[in-house]
Amino acid sequence: MQVATVSCPHCGRRNRVPAAAEGRPTCGNCKQPIPWMVDAGDHDFAEVAEQADVPVVVDLWATWCGPCRMVSPALEQVATDLAGRIKLVKIDIDKNPRLAQRFEVQAVPTLLVLDKGRTVARQAGAAPAPVLRQWVEQSITAREG
Repeated sequence: MQVATVSCPHCGRRNRVPAAAEGRPTCGNCKQPIPWMVDAGDHDFAEVAEQADVPVVVDLWATWCGPCRMVSPALEQVATDLAGRIKLVKIDIDKNPRLAQRFEVQAVPTLLVLDKGRTVARQAGAAPAPVLRQWVEQSITAREG
């Protein structure tokens, strides 16, 4: 299983975060929630995204896509701002054609919010971090309330 290394936004400590795990990742040093950002593909999407305990923001992107490169840092900012509340899963559609087909991707980036594997929100195209954060928060509010 793949493991990502993430810096704690609170104390700066580097933490190893597994792609799939129960619960929510916290910093080994200060115990605060840390961003959960991982890559997934056709072979591990079910385990990484659909079985997550938290809502999952899925970024379906491509290396050749300019808007994808613009939205990636914005999504990482949202994942940092909402650490402990969401998981960001990035999928390169060129390397994972089954997922691109399953989610009927016709434009990239395509963004999804999944709750226990069910799509609760979807949008195509890039947007700035504040707009993305508002969209994600609106999408997960019903789940948390």
